[in-house]
Amino acid sequence: MIQKWSQAHGYDMTIYHPYYSGQLPQASDVDLLVILGGPMSPNDSLPWITAERTLIATLLERHTPIFGACFGAQQIAKTLGYAVTKAPAKEVGWAPVYRQSDVISGLPETVMALHWHEEMFEVPAAATLLFSSEHVRPQGFVMDHRVVGLQFHIEPLADNVREMVANDAAYVTGSVLDQSPADILHRPVPTANEAVTYRLLDYICEGSRQP
Repeated sequence: MIQKWSQAHGYDMTIYHPYYSGQLPQASDVDLLVILGGPMSPNDSLPWITAERTLIATLLERHTPIFGACFGAQQIAKTLGYAVTKAPAKEVGWAPVYRQSDVISGLPETVMALHWHEEMFEVPAAATLLFSSEHVRPQGFVMDHRVVGLQFHIEPLADNVREMVANDAAYVTGSVLDQSPADILHRPVPTANEAVTYRLLDYICEGSRQP
């Protein structure tokens, strides 16, 4: 959905895979940074993970919009000096998150999100808690009108969900949500998630130069 949002606005988007190539964009080339998820942890000792936090720190100083999902949100929090720790429950599958703040207008009270994590971030002191779930309180934050971090996923389209299940189905084991890979696949992607994704990206880019 992030790619659809970018195309709808006529923006150029470059996708990096630093876990394969070690490559990251130069800060001077970034108008909006999006960091998504993966099987790695911000606590892993990998050079590209450290380098990515250096990039995040530079962009935070420049007030460049940043959107992080799952690992991406954890990276933002860790860059700011906050902990990424084991969550009280492993969440894998579809489950609702509940809005905790009205700082971003136009967001629904409840969002049906795709969860794929067992770690969580500590919400930075300068940020506002944006979403919580039944099992894990820190599910999203917003900071400085420029940064949004989400522990869950609202950005995947149906093909992306199939890709996640096809490559990581075994990860559902031990999830408090008690959903099988088939359960996850058979649940349609909520149509509302596109509007939520668009609203969050529009919000952090308000007043910025075009990505």
